[in-house]
Amino acid sequence: MKLIVFDCDSTLSAIEGIDELARLAGPEAFEKVEALTHAAMNGEVNIDEVFAKRLAIISPSTQDVETVAQQYIDTVEPSAKQTLNTLREQGWTPIILSGGFKVIIEPLAEYLGIDRVEAVPLHFNADGSYASFDDTYPTTYNGGKPEIIKALKEEFQPSATIMVGDGVSDLETHTEVSHFVGFGGYTPREKVKANAEFFITRLDQLLELGIL
Repeated sequence: MKLIVFDCDSTLSAIEGIDELARLAGPEAFEKVEALTHAAMNGEVNIDEVFAKRLAIISPSTQDVETVAQQYIDTVEPSAKQTLNTLREQGWTPIILSGGFKVIIEPLAEYLGIDRVEAVPLHFNADGSYASFDDTYPTTYNGGKPEIIKALKEEFQPSATIMVGDGVSDLETHTEVSHFVGFGGYTPREKVKANAEFFITRLDQLLELGIL
């Protein structure tokens, strides 16, 4: 079997889920969180420095989670569904690996027919208010995505592994994968474009790279 691993935010979907949660919390929260997100994704600050800060600012409820989960589906990358169908036909098993939140990404994964989501668990109180996040989960810190790729390879023993993503945290996986494909359809990042083996702006361009 062969693994193809996708980032979620600004790759499978046009949005950054954390920014949309922040937008629901009001303009001041949004401005603060967006700045932290961009700094982390551009590699200017470590992910673990911003993770807890963003959630403390937002304190998302279960209702907020449902709203953003639908936004992921509404803004899905236009060629994603057909591309994934083709990849499966060619023997690839797709997985989502994200620094976002598992409960919010799972409906998009179901929509796209992806069975496995590796993302950060959120915890809520009985009344639906935010309680905490799993701060031990690897994608809450730099170097976490390569850790998970390594574990996935041990679990599945694939003959090949490809990673597709837009951020520096995705680029970090290049040492663990057969090919790293940078994605710039929504937020082209110079560091990713400069260091990626391949760089695409539509997911269906994966099928033209000659690496499948």
